[in-house]
Amino acid sequence: MKTYLVGGAVRDELLNYPFHEKDWVVVGGTVEEMLAQGFQQVGKDFPVFLHPDTKDEHALARTERKTAPGYKGFAVHASPEVTLEQDLERRDLTINAIAKDQDGNIVDPFNGQQDIHDKILRHVSPAFAEDPVRILRVARFAARYLHLGFIVADETMQLMKDMVAAGEVDALVPERVWQEMEKALGERSPSRFIEVLRDCGALKVILPELNCLFGVPQPAEHHPEVDTGIHTLMVLQQACKLSQATDVRFAALMHDLGKGTTPQEEWPRHIGHEARSADLVLDICKRLRIPNEYRDLAERTARFHMHYHRALELKASTIVETLEKLDAFRKPERFEKFLLACEADAHGRTGFENQYFEQSDYFRKAFKAAGNVDVAALREQGFENLALANKIKQERVRLVKEVKG
Repeated sequence: MKTYLVGGAVRDELLNYPFHEKDWVVVGGTVEEMLAQGFQQVGKDFPVFLHPDTKDEHALARTERKTAPGYKGFAVHASPEVTLEQDLERRDLTINAIAKDQDGNIVDPFNGQQDIHDKILRHVSPAFAEDPVRILRVARFAARYLHLGFIVADETMQLMKDMVAAGEVDALVPERVWQEMEKALGERSPSRFIEVLRDCGALKVILPELNCLFGVPQPAEHHPEVDTGIHTLMVLQQACKLSQATDVRFAALMHDLGKGTTPQEEWPRHIGHEARSADLVLDICKRLRIPNEYRDLAERTARFHMHYHRALELKASTIVETLEKLDAFRKPERFEKFLLACEADAHGRTGFENQYFEQSDYFRKAFKAAGNVDVAALREQGFENLALANKIKQERVRLVKEVKG
């Protein structure tokens, strides 16, 4: 048996880019030999093992043959006869098809090092077209390495377009779409993930609610960039500056979906888009099986982001009602994330990127003040049940009025 370091660890080592996981391929080995050495088998569809000490993933060298649509439609063949080059050939991009042996020698049959030098994301072989998840992965790598200057090769982009046209993207399962999307949201430039999917036509299939925002105008006095899709990507970029949290970035991306459903005769205004946006967020999260914490933050951001922007004009009672609807008193951490997503929305406009907005500070002061109600004292005064709830709200409004001055 020979063991080689493969994939992301080799790629990122050559790029001098931080990495945390190491994947290995074992050439000339069998399941029985791996188990005899103490490896724990975890792969159901093909032989993947965890190292007894490091817990790194070790996979037997394998080939794949397409048997049905989608990413699960493969027949996998793993045996001692499969060569390292055959294993690398089934990988998605040349930069991911590089191996390193135990002496530190690089094995690079598909010129991945040259593509790293040239900053090109290029598919290894025509077999790329057999797995639609690879479209999502290319978009994610484009987001990961945009700051280094990487671009998608023209022939790879054309192949991705052909895959979309052939209906391969329709076969993607929700869990894999969300898995890649969540990873992309954690990259340096997640807006590039959306752009690549849009360029190849996959965004229209995966997230039609987001795709249809491009070309929808907004009032130029509030949005000099005009185009709602461009604004949405600008908001996502601003969210990345404000927070590493992927749920904040997701909320920023989803906040204006309702503008895509505004009748054209009402353009460029979008009255009532907040509620429509919130409903679309719920639809997407259900369809892609997105975790509840992402759903809840994004839904509230979509529904109440205009309350944030108008905070300084709102009555104290409306501020308190908004805080209650946001469930801020029970979930202050999520409320803080809501403020970050809304601040990203305020900054995500041409010319407003570096402007100071008072709304976040005001909302924080109002929240702090409204949280100072002495509920125990009110109970001692005889308030209980509905009367207590009403009195708490009255006190919260009174305290927020003092903040407003």
